[in-house]
Amino acid sequence: MKNKEGQQSLQDSLTGLPEWASERVMQQIRQLTNYEPAIGIMGKTGAGKSSLCNALFAGEVSPVSDVAACTREPLRFRLLVGDRHMTLVDLPGVGESGARDNEYAALYREQLPRLDLVLWLIKADDRALAVDEHFYHQVIGEAYRHKVLFVISQSDKVEPTSGGGPLSKEQKQNISRKICLLHELFQPVHPVCAVSVRLQWGLRVMAERMIKCLPREATSPVVSQLQPSFRTTVVREQARSDFGETVGAVLDSISAFPLIPAPVRAVIQAVRTTVVSVARAVWDFFF
Repeated sequence: MKNKEGQQSLQDSLTGLPEWASERVMQQIRQLTNYEPAIGIMGKTGAGKSSLCNALFAGEVSPVSDVAACTREPLRFRLLVGDRHMTLVDLPGVGESGARDNEYAALYREQLPRLDLVLWLIKADDRALAVDEHFYHQVIGEAYRHKVLFVISQSDKVEPTSGGGPLSKEQKQNISRKICLLHELFQPVHPVCAVSVRLQWGLRVMAERMIKCLPREATSPVVSQLQPSFRTTVVREQARSDFGETVGAVLDSISAFPLIPAPVRAVIQAVRTTVVSVARAVWDFFF
């Protein structure tokens, strides 16, 4: 019901446009509101991929079995929250089988264009990063660096371990050093995150950073998949803003059609600010 109210408000804001232009805008907005994001998650066996996904997302995720390390096809999981879907793609970790890394390189090159984001998990106590570094620079390369968010997982295992209690000052200092090391090795586009699912540490910051890394059309659908505790004001406002800007981009793309009459182009440009404002205002109706 709210979805229809939101659509009606947007439709009303397009008054003055020719019917064909208004319908074209609404068609693309409907596609936007039904966008199904795809997030890849990679890491060596035991990096905690499934536990992180279960901690972040509200939909049930099937556990990743050890067989995944031997499969040459990425495992896909479809999450459902309400009537919204999101796909998680479990990508094989590199460096476990040198014979297969070449195959994995081909697999990644095939998958990367289809993914909105890749969460690259590196265990806090993993020191063997040479293969990861080579793979990142040679396979991910310049074209897809913006799609990768590095996550230091299992931060509670950083020395000196605290016997199950909260992270100690020394552990946090060593995690900071690990973050600096990853920045030196990989020179990532986005800041490195560090989390401990067991301690529920760092997850909110990671969720906020993940939303900032996503392409604009994917932020709102991903927010609707997050656990309620991670749908913070920062997260929601980022998604609301992105939705407005994406709707604005729809108007821009139609205005740029070469055969659009000048008067119609002028009307589109005149209503743009209002339509974007309405889109932000009705964001909650959709998501």
